Amino acid sequence: MAPTLLHGFLEQAFRQPQAPAFACGTGRVSYGDLSRQVRGVAEHLRANGLAPGSRVAMLLPNGPAYAAVLYGIWMAGGVAVPMDPSARTGSVRGRLRHAGATWVFAASPVIGIDAGVRVVTLGAPDTPTPWTAAQAPGDQSIPVRWGHTGRLPRSDALAVISYTSGTTGRPKGVMLSHANLASNARAIAAYLDLGPGERALATLPFHYAYGASVLNSHLAAGGCLVVGETLVYPERLLARIQRERVTGLPGVPSTFALLAPHLRDTSHDLRCLRYATQAGGPMAPELVRAVSRRLPWLRFFVMYGQTEATARLSYLPPHRFADKPGSAGVPVADTVLEVRDRAGGRLPAGRVGEIWARGPGIMRGYWRDPEASADVLRDGWLRTGDLGWMDAEGFLYLRGRRSQLIKVGAQRVSPEEVEEVLARLPYVAEAAVIGIADKVLGQVVGAVIVPRPGAAVEPREVQRHCLEHLARHKVPRYVRVAAALPRTASGKLRRHVLARGIEQAGPAVKSQQGRAL
Repeated sequence: MAPTLLHGFLEQAFRQPQAPAFACGTGRVSYGDLSRQVRGVAEHLRANGLAPGSRVAMLLPNGPAYAAVLYGIWMAGGVAVPMDPSARTGSVRGRLRHAGATWVFAASPVIGIDAGVRVVTLGAPDTPTPWTAAQAPGDQSIPVRWGHTGRLPRSDALAVISYTSGTTGRPKGVMLSHANLASNARAIAAYLDLGPGERALATLPFHYAYGASVLNSHLAAGGCLVVGETLVYPERLLARIQRERVTGLPGVPSTFALLAPHLRDTSHDLRCLRYATQAGGPMAPELVRAVSRRLPWLRFFVMYGQTEATARLSYLPPHRFADKPGSAGVPVADTVLEVRDRAGGRLPAGRVGEIWARGPGIMRGYWRDPEASADVLRDGWLRTGDLGWMDAEGFLYLRGRRSQLIKVGAQRVSPEEVEEVLARLPYVAEAAVIGIADKVLGQVVGAVIVPRPGAAVEPREVQRHCLEHLARHKVPRYVRVAAALPRTASGKLRRHVLARGIEQAGPAVKSQQGRAL
């Protein structure tokens, strides 16, 4: 693979300019077209004073415009800061300030951000960017072949700042270099056996690590991203798979939970599918078996990773699922995983401890947070904060996460971000947010509120308030009222007790006033 993803993409565009890079509805964007759009974005940024290393935020949904802006930022020497396009203004403003971003590319107008930040509005996500060959100086007759210019980024340069938590407290911006991204894409492409002609269904958000890895690994391999469908209409999605001859189906557990019932009776011919990948949280082995029974030829890869490791740390080879059910597999190429005790000592097979990782995909640290960086990076190793154990053959098994992030489908929710929004309500004395198990999404958001003396809490009003300040997937599905929050002797919140209390109480939104959980 080329030294950076940008080099690799331009090489693919040189070799196969007419091949499709994106399939959008009934339209196509070729590698040649996309490379010219990348050049246009880069030249626009350079012409308007973007300095090397400057941060450029992206508030864009999946589509060719996302790829053109991302790779154009890199070609201009900038650092991309992907963000959730559904995020509210306060969250966007906080991340822009923390990243020190001076540019924002968005699909719709962005208001309420600081003066001095330049906003470029692109429009519909399934159309090419407005940057055409005519707008970019120089010969645009063929894509630039990597190695023909000294202006492309070095592999050790910072490429992306990817945020993993809420921005209202202490945001954590994961710093990934071009080498991090290229090495992880190389490892993923190797075990999936990706090459030109692959067609992956791109329903996972590109601004998250998993979706970004799908985008980057397929563009590096010369494949095509099929965009424009959601899981809201499963039968429509299956029809798109058949029509576009999709070969790869990446998803989170909720993806396959939603699709599995439709696979039983579908009339669509899905034999084009070659493989499926799953990450973003544990997936029940029975669900893997259910999908495999309905698509017996499908190679199903169970995977594990973190944003701090670019994306992927391990994968379970499909042929080992039968004898290793529940395993997250073996390390990806050039990566080492160990299970260690609290003192950092390596544990033998079968013992549960914290998972440590070392390899070329490990982040450079957290942006502007040396203290947090030093806490998780030790002598070249990443302390993942996840618990697990290894068997005698070196296969990894996960046993929970120390991180409190809530995984709602392919999305990530910081409890602290939701808690701060709840605290703005005048009748809230305390609030705690936890993840509640959900059969479809894996988890949904639950909130427990301690009201001020004499105050009443109306759960529907709480939800409406949250919807005004948060993306929909962050709005609590469950709202409970309690006299007090359970804490340890040292004052730490016992979130697992809250989650158990809500799950036992059932799906009703309301709960008895003043009940202690």
